[in-house]
Amino acid sequence: MTFLLTHEAEADEIIGGKEAKPHSHPYMAFLHIRKHGDLYRCGGFLIQRDFVMTAAHCAGDSITVTLGAHNITKTEVTRQIIKVKQQFPHPEYCPSKHINDIMLLKLEEKAKLTIAVGTLPLPSTFSSALPGKICRAAGWGRTGVTAPASQTLQEVKLRLMDPINCKIYPNFDDKLQLCVGNPKSVRSAYKGDSGGPLICSGVAQGVVSYGRTDATPPEVFTRISHYRSWINKILKSN
Repeated sequence: MTFLLTHEAEADEIIGGKEAKPHSHPYMAFLHIRKHGDLYRCGGFLIQRDFVMTAAHCAGDSITVTLGAHNITKTEVTRQIIKVKQQFPHPEYCPSKHINDIMLLKLEEKAKLTIAVGTLPLPSTFSSALPGKICRAAGWGRTGVTAPASQTLQEVKLRLMDPINCKIYPNFDDKLQLCVGNPKSVRSAYKGDSGGPLICSGVAQGVVSYGRTDATPPEVFTRISHYRSWINKILKSN
């Protein structure tokens, strides 16, 4: 049984992690998504001053991005709230197979770079992280399967796994995706963390995509390096 780490399963979070030091992940974006009259949430991350990366399944009728936040329920002086001007989900995104689950969001205005708001580098086409590497994920999703969504940004260390560990997912594709999280661990991203980054040595290697409903690792992240030519094309033409 799998679940999409999605806004569609109610607002949710990092499991087995800890509260991040405020503004230690200045690239993190909190997404308020309106879809068919309902409100949802996702994560995302700033890749240049006017573009945020997230998951394609986080698309909506309208999206507002909050940057520079730590506690999303408080009016922090560091935060910047910017509306999304245009959504660019991957043209070959397939919801039923959870593949090509990546999207770029063009902001209505450029973010101001501050100590609390910054960009996260992307990998080149040929530089994907290898199994065994310890990376980090962050988000405001649930801290437990039945727990409410977190008000403060949480972070968790996750191990990149050999692709064979993700054979439990029938549509897993190692070329397009990363297998993340030790099955013997209780650490994982969860609902509401969708679209957030997997950060390996200061570079965004993955985007939170989907996993199992009981949050047992491993989970599947979109492999960013595979999409560099598409990303570059969107950024250059917009």
